[in-house]
Amino acid sequence: MIIRQTDNVSLVDVSGRLTSFESGALHAAIQSLLSQGQQNIVLNLTDLEYLDSSGIGDLVRNYLSVVKRGGAMKVVGLAPKVEEILRVTQLYQVFPEFPDEASARKASHQRSRRFLARTTHPASS
Repeated sequence: MIIRQTDNVSLVDVSGRLTSFESGALHAAIQSLLSQGQQNIVLNLTDLEYLDSSGIGDLVRNYLSVVKRGGAMKVVGLAPKVEEILRVTQLYQVFPEFPDEASARKASHQRSRRFLARTTHPASS
């Protein structure tokens, strides 16, 4: 697993398999990013070859951790098998998927600007 930083977005490259044996590493990486104040996370799943029920559960737990802290998690690079699993489990509705990292980063930047605008210039009633 490789973690890269671009502006205010953390890009996490997940490769190989995501099962009960490997899911702990992803959870630890996400928790570490959250403890550092990183809230915009993009999972690059291009090299993820296999995902089982434990891996699905870990994705959901990580997603909920990020959202509860006011962040956003997006995914890019779904291999056909992984995409099929997310569709069958209806999780494709939960994880915003983008065609590439640039699109996901752009969406994260727009979200951050809207959040800053709301918190620094609240709408007057």
